[in-house]
Amino acid sequence: MDSILENLSKTEFISICVQHPKLHKDDLWHTHIDYEICIHTNSMCFRKKTSCVRRRYSEFVWLRHCLGQNALIIELPKLPPWNPFFSLRNPEQVNRRMKGLQEFLENVFRTPLLLSDSRLHLFLQSDLSIAKIEKCVHGKTRYTVAEAIQRSSGGYIGRLEDKASCDSDCESSSSSGLGLSVDSPQRVSPIPFFQSTN
Repeated sequence: MDSILENLSKTEFISICVQHPKLHKDDLWHTHIDYEICIHTNSMCFRKKTSCVRRRYSEFVWLRHCLGQNALIIELPKLPPWNPFFSLRNPEQVNRRMKGLQEFLENVFRTPLLLSDSRLHLFLQSDLSIAKIEKCVHGKTRYTVAEAIQRSSGGYIGRLEDKASCDSDCESSSSSGLGLSVDSPQRVSPIPFFQSTN
């Protein structure tokens, strides 16, 4: 019995939850939605054992592109498809996309090769914008990847977005959507990572 408990304590896991979609008003005509990504893990691959950040759909698209550059020989997990008729104010569509984003991350975590990409770790465990993640990874910042993750407050630092761009997580509207949340059930999925042989 003790050996079973000992083996269980050595099992590495990654628990991911994509939750709490939130609308943000960029300017008079544009709004976007982002999602909270929370991680709880004992995996040695991660610098922090718990973290929460907020990311939007277009940032997930960027992440998948980056992962594809480093993993040419494997098939990448799929993101929820881009939908030209996606409405930020449609809870069913928002929840479907949120579930798809979580499934994407769960599948990324099941592929050890993808876990070696430092952009993935900065995406999941730092408040850095995409531009700052790229600079950090290429050594063009005064801080390392590890320092950026350690210094992250676990909260969301507002990013300066190109207000002229409008992607699939952005919507033109004259009505205010600032601070609106779409209620959704919390979905936490522990993912067994691998057995430790030590």
